[in-house]
Amino acid sequence: MASSPDYWEVRCEECREGLSARLDGETEPGPPGAVDRHLDGCAVCREWLTGAEHLRRAMLLRPAPRVPDLTASILERTPAPAGDGWGVRIALAVVALAQLGLAFAQLLGTADAHEGMALPGHLAHESGAWNLAVGIGLLTAALRPRTAGGQLPLLTGFVGVLFALSAGDLVTGQVTVARLATHVLVVLGLALLYAVHRGHRDRTAPLPAATAGDDVTTRGSTVDTPAAPRPRSRPFRRPAHGRRAA
Repeated sequence: MASSPDYWEVRCEECREGLSARLDGETEPGPPGAVDRHLDGCAVCREWLTGAEHLRRAMLLRPAPRVPDLTASILERTPAPAGDGWGVRIALAVVALAQLGLAFAQLLGTADAHEGMALPGHLAHESGAWNLAVGIGLLTAALRPRTAGGQLPLLTGFVGVLFALSAGDLVTGQVTVARLATHVLVVLGLALLYAVHRGHRDRTAPLPAATAGDDVTTRGSTVDTPAAPRPRSRPFRRPAHGRRAA
């Protein structure tokens, strides 16, 4: 016997899927009326629908959980907006330009001749090139503060070795005070470079995390509360089919 065109056999799972879509205002799967025909003859699905309707009404009528106002606590822990440190950066740029001027004077041969301590040609070029590189690095850090941290190890090592050697040369009379005065620029540049790096680091540092003693939650609130770890599920094992040995 041929079935009618609108007949559709619906299982319980398909019926509940259609009922769930109906409760959510969505289009039911399958032909119209198939879910209702199954529902008329299935007491289990009717009981499931009753429970789903009760649950839906309870969720719709349930008031939203109370959320505490954390505005004051957040503002207290938020540091005041710092400036861009333009004063220190401008000072570093001025020192960098002075260092560049000294480098060009050495490369042109006017600085050592003026001090009466002319260096050999290649040595003068090396000293001038180094001072030029230092000036360019300081000027770059003044324009882009995030590059200051990368220059600190190299320049700190150079200033430390230069200070120790210059002190010995001054005691033995191998260098004049006027000559040592030209190193003031690189020492001042190192100090300003550190200040620029520290200011940039403080501006970009993340906010401190809340501690256990911070009163930023209220009783019954789940805000910022870590979720409880899920219990580890045991792996599924197929049951062993007992077979009697012949």
